Amino acid sequence: MDRLACVDVRALPLQLLLRRHPDWAAHPMAVVAEDKPHGLILWVNEKAHRAGVLPGLRYAAGLSLASDLRAGVVPLAEIDGGVATLTERLTRFTPEVEPSSEEPGVFWLGASGLDLLYPSLEEWARSIRSDLEAAGFRATVVVGFTRFGSYAVARACQGTLVFDDFSREQMAARRVPLDRLSLDPDFRDTLSKLGVKNIGALLSLPAGGVHERFGPEVSRLYRMASGGLSLPLQPRQIPEPLRQTLALEDPEADLTRLCFLIKRLLHPLLEALVIRGEALAELNLRLLLDGVGWREEQIRPAAPTLDVVQLLDLVRLRLETGECSSGIAEIELTAQGSPATREQLRFFAEQPRRDLDAAKRALARLRAEFGDGVVVRARLTDGHLPEAGFAWEPLAEVVSPKPKEAALRVLVRRILAKPLPWEPRSGAGFCGPYIVSGGWWMREIHREYSFAETRAGECVWVYYDRDRRQWFLHGRVE
Repeated sequence: MDRLACVDVRALPLQLLLRRHPDWAAHPMAVVAEDKPHGLILWVNEKAHRAGVLPGLRYAAGLSLASDLRAGVVPLAEIDGGVATLTERLTRFTPEVEPSSEEPGVFWLGASGLDLLYPSLEEWARSIRSDLEAAGFRATVVVGFTRFGSYAVARACQGTLVFDDFSREQMAARRVPLDRLSLDPDFRDTLSKLGVKNIGALLSLPAGGVHERFGPEVSRLYRMASGGLSLPLQPRQIPEPLRQTLALEDPEADLTRLCFLIKRLLHPLLEALVIRGEALAELNLRLLLDGVGWREEQIRPAAPTLDVVQLLDLVRLRLETGECSSGIAEIELTAQGSPATREQLRFFAEQPRRDLDAAKRALARLRAEFGDGVVVRARLTDGHLPEAGFAWEPLAEVVSPKPKEAALRVLVRRILAKPLPWEPRSGAGFCGPYIVSGGWWMREIHREYSFAETRAGECVWVYYDRDRRQWFLHGRVE
């Protein structure tokens, strides 16, 4: 049978609360839904459990059982962040990690095929527990054969435990008290009154009667404990790193232009993070200095953010402290995310990527410095030659683009203002010709256009002029 492990970071919200109040460690503790006397108790520590304080009680009732009970609220976002942190740490020991969707702090791990990395499963389990303790989390690791068996035993013991035999795991699971599992308090109390206090006693009841008497929740627990419902491991997919790179044709040493290029790479990174429901927690910046080598920088905002202005300001400050005089030949950005708040995601979705007012101010500065003729836009015209198919006209106002959906995407062709002589070389692949002729009313022209792929992998747009008997380069295709 495949080996399976359960890692139980016991009462994860409680451990997160203890980080905020380390002086509470010597007292009974509980996490409540709200900080009120009638707030529902959700998680308790071992001292509170021994005093009879169980999940499902009210805070006031818990105080009547343990007068020194300490309680607090742990936000859902903080719990999700803790689960994400633990999932990332556990993937260092196995690629198959499934966090529980119902109980934060419970994880199932694939434990097969690790023989070449660890001398034994005992050593593997101890390594996991030691790593989590180093990160400040107390955990129990049980290696067994089934999802429910390893989970049930992990809820009732501490430390590490490895089962070498399937029957031993099942026997240990049957001895686990029901109050160690996450059961509805009403069901738990009803079963206790009937003398059903552990898994073995529950399995002694008839299956049909359990469903009819106690409902679907206890029936599901019964089926899982008996092996009638055994779900396969469903590991969380490890997300691909979010990375953007840009290779520059000429090394760039100007700080302002570098920040502008980095801004172009930041936008798609932040959009990818939003799709994941995350904000940027760390930005890894790698710069290839011309003739020197790579320079690496780590940018960490005060809190995870989707604000590109704040990130660019931090990038600029970091670049100002380093040496870039030799020029940057390549830029690489890698983003590390963490769960974002709803407000961050909503603000990012509502915030336009393009600031039209800023564009207008920039164009006004260009006109003031170089004249009105430098700010123009292309307008389609009626001309049979490619260079006569458009004309430049002054740009009076900047408007938001309104692209149309196209069934067929055409190649982007960068046309030269004036065709240049071109000499075809051996090994170049041609696609064409596409003949353009006419002009008999003025001067007859006959061109045979082709797409050519050079040995360097570049795609160029060329034509052969029959009248001149010469090849010309008219543009490049990207």
